[in-house]
Amino acid sequence: MIDTRDNAMLKEMLGIKHAIIQAPMAGGITTAELVAGVSDAGGLGVIGGGSLEAPALSKLIRQVKKKTSHSFGVNLFVPWHFEVTTADMARAFDTLKPVYDKLGIEQQPIAPVAPETVEERFEQQIDAVIEERVPVCSFIFGIPDNHHIERLKEAGIVLLGTATTVREAEAIERAGFDAVVMQGAEAGGHRGSFLQEVEESLNGLISLIPETRDHINIPLIAAGGIMDGRGIAAARILGASGVQLGTAFLSTEESGAHKVHKEALSKDRDTPSVLTRLFTGRAARAVRNRFIQEMTGRDEHVVEYPVHRKLTQPIQDASKKEGSTEYAMLLAGQGKNMARYLPVKSLIAKLVGETETFNIEI
Repeated sequence: MIDTRDNAMLKEMLGIKHAIIQAPMAGGITTAELVAGVSDAGGLGVIGGGSLEAPALSKLIRQVKKKTSHSFGVNLFVPWHFEVTTADMARAFDTLKPVYDKLGIEQQPIAPVAPETVEERFEQQIDAVIEERVPVCSFIFGIPDNHHIERLKEAGIVLLGTATTVREAEAIERAGFDAVVMQGAEAGGHRGSFLQEVEESLNGLISLIPETRDHINIPLIAAGGIMDGRGIAAARILGASGVQLGTAFLSTEESGAHKVHKEALSKDRDTPSVLTRLFTGRAARAVRNRFIQEMTGRDEHVVEYPVHRKLTQPIQDASKKEGSTEYAMLLAGQGKNMARYLPVKSLIAKLVGETETFNIEI
């Protein structure tokens, strides 16, 4: 018998009807229409705010508020230590030059990003979330400092952390978070690992959920490869209080993903999504394409995230402009072939209906 208490507690805490959370996909994918649409349909829409400057984040938050009166969230990237030198940049440019030339792109100088800049932006993003009275704030890449957590909790904001291992989930619970998103190896996008190396944290949800459930007391939200009611039901049976879906929402009408990205999800069923650092400098699951194939083996010339993402962005933009998937970063989880091209409202209705056929509440 599934314990429904945590499910009910999670929904009450987040102010939602269904414990379905839209993953916070950055890069313009989580439009105001997508976030508001998910929330209006009874789930929790989440702005992927990690790469936005504070003024742009505040603007997007206000746009969402104009479109929905329901609860929604913002996701932020916890600052991390990195170091990129001018020499590192030069080597990375040299490695990428053949692709720039192939696509007819002129390489433009890009100044290294300082960790201090990332930390300052994070501080300003926290200010924006508090000032705009966002109901829920989630984090990836680590745990914010105590003073950030205290400020957010004092403002009455519900806090969600992202973990890839039991050890990380326990750390998030100790930090005072309200719930934890457990990111399985199946999940698309960047890995949220922060206490262990990525290679040590590639646990599938079928083992990750029950193992984590046995060690924490806060609600557990399962993320990774969940595309329909069968996946939701399985996650609930294993001990999840709710679910977080990214790729499933990537293909919706309201998603801001490029047409090339949406079509790539189910275009070639034999093309898998794979883990790679080649696009951004940080391990992420994306659809395998020519860029990944050509750059494989050159990882030593990849610089740290977010600098490397700036170096490959012109390549990605040019590929999409040509209507080609070959050199674009197409983040997607396992199960991408089950993508459904529907309005958000229709997708959530289907997810809920499919889950209920198993006599399981979500």
